[in-house]
Amino acid sequence: MLAGKSPLEQFDYGDVVLTSDLHEKQLDQTHAVLMGLSDDSLLKPLRQMSGQPAPGEDLGGWYHYSPDYQWGKDDDGFAPSCTFGQWVSALARMYAIRRDQPTRDKVLRLNRLYAQTISGDYYENNRFPTYCYDKIVLGLIDSHRYVGDPDAFSILEHTTNTALPHFPKHAVEHGRDWRPNKDQSWTWDESYTMSENLFLAYQRGAGDRYRELGRQYLDDEYYDPLSEGRDVLAGRHAYSYVNSLSSAMQAYLTLGSEKHLRAATNAFEMLSKQSFATGGWGPDETLRAPGSGDVHASLTGSHSSFETPCGGYAHFKLTRYLLRVTRDSKYGDSMERMMYNTVLGAKPLMADGRTFYYSDYNFHGHKVYRPTQRWACCSGTLPQVAADYRINAYFRDAQGVYVNLYIPSTLRWNQDGAVVALTQKSQYPFDSVVQLEVTSSQTREFTVNVRIPVWATGVSISINGRRERQLATPGSFAAIHRQWRTGDRIELDLPMRLGLEAVDPQHPQTVALVFGPLVLFPITDTQPQLTRADLLAAKRMNNRTWEVKAAGGVVKMKPFTDIEEEQYSTYLRAI
Repeated sequence: MLAGKSPLEQFDYGDVVLTSDLHEKQLDQTHAVLMGLSDDSLLKPLRQMSGQPAPGEDLGGWYHYSPDYQWGKDDDGFAPSCTFGQWVSALARMYAIRRDQPTRDKVLRLNRLYAQTISGDYYENNRFPTYCYDKIVLGLIDSHRYVGDPDAFSILEHTTNTALPHFPKHAVEHGRDWRPNKDQSWTWDESYTMSENLFLAYQRGAGDRYRELGRQYLDDEYYDPLSEGRDVLAGRHAYSYVNSLSSAMQAYLTLGSEKHLRAATNAFEMLSKQSFATGGWGPDETLRAPGSGDVHASLTGSHSSFETPCGGYAHFKLTRYLLRVTRDSKYGDSMERMMYNTVLGAKPLMADGRTFYYSDYNFHGHKVYRPTQRWACCSGTLPQVAADYRINAYFRDAQGVYVNLYIPSTLRWNQDGAVVALTQKSQYPFDSVVQLEVTSSQTREFTVNVRIPVWATGVSISINGRRERQLATPGSFAAIHRQWRTGDRIELDLPMRLGLEAVDPQHPQTVALVFGPLVLFPITDTQPQLTRADLLAAKRMNNRTWEVKAAGGVVKMKPFTDIEEEQYSTYLRAI
């Protein structure tokens, strides 16, 4: 944390209106799917696991409950009801964005119907009791904050009183037995991720017990060595252990624990060293040892490269917390890389439960749905990601605002009694120019901080058409302080150049072609013979397509958001 400075504040969901078709399409589509699911279908596994009558259509897939489920044999029934709380959370956030009454009504109705299902049997019959509780906590505290549900905290208290007797007394590492006579899949519960939402419940007024529960479930077996700079990521489940770093950040924000801040900061650096050019990490859902070559080996050995919506959700939360605390623009750079090259290009969540789970970085990659993963965990995180783009885009302190993500949008806030709007227009990242226009009810003095990505050199900033002479340093926020009035304009030019990024230091010839924050994916059935010079001479054919001349012909290059059914690769071997 910067000496003497408090963490940056988040804006609320309703403070930012996105006008990006790409982002809004994902929000609209996921919202429609969730609104189309019947209440009885959503409550069915919770009622069944509690021994209650359970009318309505069974959604199937992971959401289905079967008392006779056998891990390794059955496709459906792996994690019944696991996404219920996330869907309630997403709907609450969507209501905060759109303010449409049917969405609010559905959240209120689901919470009351859920309250009737609360029982100890639900947790005894549950392979993932703390996982499901954690998501329910988030759904209820988001319902309280964004929908104004007056009963949310009383339902949360009933849930907590019922659930706690069925939990371990402390965080249990992934893969360890804590309940007798169960198969291996019963060891994959994630009690080590719970602290984040427990701390948030305390911050939002649910009571002191949630602060103490958050403290109780901190996984210091994991955080202690990380805080000392020891890399203990290897072999751990990728999504959940990155997600648990948000609990470490909340321990800092809630308890003031410097140890946990060090753990999260160090872990992010360790994670970055094993990440793909896209920002993704954890092939086959496993974090890797430093210098192992495992990430390179996955390009031929796996098609399960990155657990995309879940990983994106965890990554955005962690980088949002780190950015707020440190004000270091590198976390915004990382967030941007992840957004444009992974989850924003995910195949849509479908009404029958088909869920885009893995990004495929294999040399023979495809975007696919996997039939055994209907209503999987990523169907819970994708709607949350779609809502959260807007709270990742801007932050504030007493002196002004921080523009973190370049997305067409309008931010509105109150600055010293004036109503101010900042409207962002651009075709970024397909064009380097971003325009910001101010509207204010009164002239006000404040600072607009704009992120200068680490890859951007030769940046120019103009105010009302006049070039500013201040230094815009790559890898920082450029602070523009002045008296602002309606009609004032900032024009930011972030020149983008082609570059090559190796998959790891041991394999410098296996490279991805990047353009600013974008990875350009070769659309190809076979690995072409290319040189580094060939790649760096890629010709831009239109706003979203590049071509590389290879010995055997021309290779088309596209961003991840534009890939549909084509076979592609992420990396090429360049001599």
